[in-house]
Amino acid sequence: MTTSVHPTPILRIGTHPSEEVDLLAVEEPLEIRLGHGPWEDRQQHRLSVTMRTPGHDFELALGFLFAEDIIQTYDQVHSLRYCTQVQHPEERDNVVRVELAPSVVLDLARLQRHFYTSSSCGVCGKASIEALAVACPRPLPTDFSVAEEAIHRAPALLRRAQLVFEHTGGLHAAGLFDSAGTLLRWREDVGRHNALDKLIGSYVAENQQPLRTSFVLLSGRVSFELVQKAIRAGIPLVAAVGAPSSLAVALARQYGLTLLGFVRDQRFNVYTGEARVVLRETVA
Repeated sequence: MTTSVHPTPILRIGTHPSEEVDLLAVEEPLEIRLGHGPWEDRQQHRLSVTMRTPGHDFELALGFLFAEDIIQTYDQVHSLRYCTQVQHPEERDNVVRVELAPSVVLDLARLQRHFYTSSSCGVCGKASIEALAVACPRPLPTDFSVAEEAIHRAPALLRRAQLVFEHTGGLHAAGLFDSAGTLLRWREDVGRHNALDKLIGSYVAENQQPLRTSFVLLSGRVSFELVQKAIRAGIPLVAAVGAPSSLAVALARQYGLTLLGFVRDQRFNVYTGEARVVLRETVA
């Protein structure tokens, strides 16, 4: 059985040095394998290895496949399971096989870039920026808006919900909020990208896509790839406790996504799409 925390002995230095036990966020590799093709001639493809915190692994796999435009709906997935035929004991519960429906045709040439992602990789493992083109079937909604007060409240709500972070202080989180600022669902992981994949994947599993009437709050900085995942999911507003990258802002502007950064201490910066934020005061 997997766990998301691991106890370790430490020497705590303070007024009086003391030997104690601390809890660490677990980080282990997860390999995603695809089964595809007609039933009489199934093929296997090793798609990705990502460093993640164990838990919600099937949601992570679904969110990753959805973000990469390998699947569009959960109906294209026949089954998900952990591989039991593994070579080494440490691979148990760390290899997920996704069986795609026979009707799903893989573009193997596109998959030859063979993803390798780490817990903070950004766009590593991609052959080129051109390969990151977003498959966005429809424009993001323009009638969605969020009050400034709801955005200010969001970080504290997400922080209180982070049970593993409370014990370890070492996990990122992605939380989905409605327009009134109510926290609908959240996921934690040692990797920022994995946390968002798990969150989006949980809705893919319920065939609830796109997420056009909600916004997402991220606990760290915002990379190009995180904006890409949000656009794929139809999320019109991304807020983050940290800073966005230049590519993240450019992509958000290109697709009409509202991007907020440094959401903390009753302040935030609006980088794109300010029309979706209802301010208490008019900007001078």
